Amino acid sequence: MAIMEIMGVPHAYDLTAPRDYPHTLVFIHGWLLSRRYWQPSIDLLASDYQCLAYDLRGFGDSQLGSQNDRSLESEVPKWNADYTPAAYARDLELLLEELNISSAWLIGHSLGGSIALRTADRLPHRVKGAICVNAGGGIYIKEVFERFRAAGQQMLKLRPRWLCHLPAIDVFFRYANVARPLSGYWGRQRLIDLAIAHQEAAVRTLLDSTTETEVNSLPQLVARLQQPVYFIAGAKDTVMEPKYVHYLASFHPLFQACGENVREIPDCGHLAMVEQPEAVAHQIRTILDCHRA
Repeated sequence: MAIMEIMGVPHAYDLTAPRDYPHTLVFIHGWLLSRRYWQPSIDLLASDYQCLAYDLRGFGDSQLGSQNDRSLESEVPKWNADYTPAAYARDLELLLEELNISSAWLIGHSLGGSIALRTADRLPHRVKGAICVNAGGGIYIKEVFERFRAAGQQMLKLRPRWLCHLPAIDVFFRYANVARPLSGYWGRQRLIDLAIAHQEAAVRTLLDSTTETEVNSLPQLVARLQQPVYFIAGAKDTVMEPKYVHYLASFHPLFQACGENVREIPDCGHLAMVEQPEAVAHQIRTILDCHRA
C-alpha cells in the first residue's frame, strides 16, 4: 500500500508494474467497500496490464480525520466535504495527475461505476473507456430510493451495536446481496469496511449519489460519452437488477450501434468481482481486446 495526499486527504492505493499495454486499468470500489475487493481480479490481470486500485475518500485506508478535529477543518478545502460522484471524480483526476497516468480505462463497481462515468466525462482525452460492474440505473422511483436511503442510514446508525453486541455478524455479510455465499475472509472484510468507514462520508455519499437530480442525469451523461462504455451485470443482482443496467447502457452510442455493451454473468449477485473474479477478469480482457487499436 502507498499513500498519496490529495487536497489534504491521504489516499491509499496499490499500483502494479507497467506493462506493454498502453493504458492503466483504474479500479474504483463501491459504497462501504474498499480497494481490496478488486484484488482477485487484479491478480488475474496484472501480468498483462498495469492496475491501479485506490480507496475513495472516507473509505478503506483513505481516512479523514475525526469530525471533532477542528484543525483538520481549517486545513482541508471545503470541496472535500462534497461527496457527490462528481466530487469523487475530481479526486480521481488529481490522483491520476500525481501518478502521471495519462491514459486509463476506468472500471467501477456500483457507486464506483457512477464515478467512472463522471470521470470519463471530465477527462475525455485521458480516459479511453469505462467498464461499469453492477452499476446502472437512471430511473428515479421516489418510494424505492427513499426506502434505500432510510435502510442505509439505519444500518450506519446501528453499526456500533452490530459490531459490539451481535455474535458472528460477519456471517451475515457472507450472504448479503450475493447469489452464492462468500468466503469467511470476505464476510470479515465487509464487516471491517463497514466499521472503519468515516461516518460523514458514508452518510453523505449515500444521500448525494441517490438524489433525483443525480439519478436522472445518468442517461444524459452516458449518451454524451464518446469513449466506449461497457456494463457487466450480475444476473441475480437484487441491488442493481440487470434490467436497470440494460436501461442505462441503452443510452450509449455503442449500444445503439451494436447492442452488445452489456455482459451478464450467470448466478452472480451484486459483488461480481469477489463472487466470480475469473468471469469479471475474462470480460474485462474481452472488452479491452476489442479496443486495442
